Amino acid sequence: MSKRIFITGSTGFIGRKLTMKLADEGNEVVALIRSMSKAKDLQHDRISFVEGDLFAIEALEHGMKGCDEVYHLAAFASVWAKDDTFKTVNIDGTLNVLNAAKQQGISKIVVTSTAGVIGPAIDGPVNEDTPRQVDFFTEYESTKYESELKIKECVANGQHVVIVNPTRVYGPGPLNVSNSVTKLVKQYIDGKWKFIPGDGLSTGNYVYVDDVINGHILAMKNGRAGERYLLGGDDATYFELFDTIADIGGTKYKLYKMPLGVLLTFGKMQLFMAEKFGRQPMITPGWVRKYLYKWSVSSAKAQSELGYEVTPLKQGIQNTVDWLKANDV
Repeated sequence: MSKRIFITGSTGFIGRKLTMKLADEGNEVVALIRSMSKAKDLQHDRISFVEGDLFAIEALEHGMKGCDEVYHLAAFASVWAKDDTFKTVNIDGTLNVLNAAKQQGISKIVVTSTAGVIGPAIDGPVNEDTPRQVDFFTEYESTKYESELKIKECVANGQHVVIVNPTRVYGPGPLNVSNSVTKLVKQYIDGKWKFIPGDGLSTGNYVYVDDVINGHILAMKNGRAGERYLLGGDDATYFELFDTIADIGGTKYKLYKMPLGVLLTFGKMQLFMAEKFGRQPMITPGWVRKYLYKWSVSSAKAQSELGYEVTPLKQGIQNTVDWLKANDV
């Protein structure tokens, strides 16, 4: 049976694919957009638009009118901001969405967080209940964590909200900050990527974008209120990741190890310039420090409770490389 669904972040990497899939499945989707110019790739008979942002309360309530479900994907995920943008968007904006949903009597909400809130794998792969053992590396992580605490308060007050926590997402889609792994894949197969962070042994978890889309829909269907679900893929070191890309891309390029001390110095210089002149940094010391740790993740809870499935890294990279070549991106 088709539903009426409201979605924020519909023009983003994950949001666009989720919006189109929900519409293709026969649902009526209402997408919150900041301007029609951003919705050029979202044309569909079953997608309508409401212009506004997370602070346009009337637009939120109007868009949610008559909806059965809400997916909240909009977030501020940049490397740096000169003011309170992270807090304003990721915490206050999320509360605005939840409050509007409550006003409209919407029964189920899925909110997109990040695996980064749980922290690195100190004693083996992390799961949803692993206590964080180190400080947050970025404002994005810390504000997403605080947002989750606010969500749990809403659940305690009777709302049905489920949290999903994707790891490093990659796959076909716009080559932007949210799809940085695919940008890396493209740069490598084009012979333009020359460096490997640190000793190359830092482990990351890489999840194919279609798995994340399916994970959102499964969380809406099967998720328990107040629970978080890690949507991960395969663990891989940087060496393993680049070897996989090389095998599929057809050419193996020499990579030079970039000592973390050098990266940290560069990050400090970038942050200084950002704070002094307001120029967006390429990386900050917090992001560099993440490379010191392993980020192994278990998706067992999502697999057992939601029916979540993982595309193997080799297959996901194959799909991504095929798409890059077919579309001449």
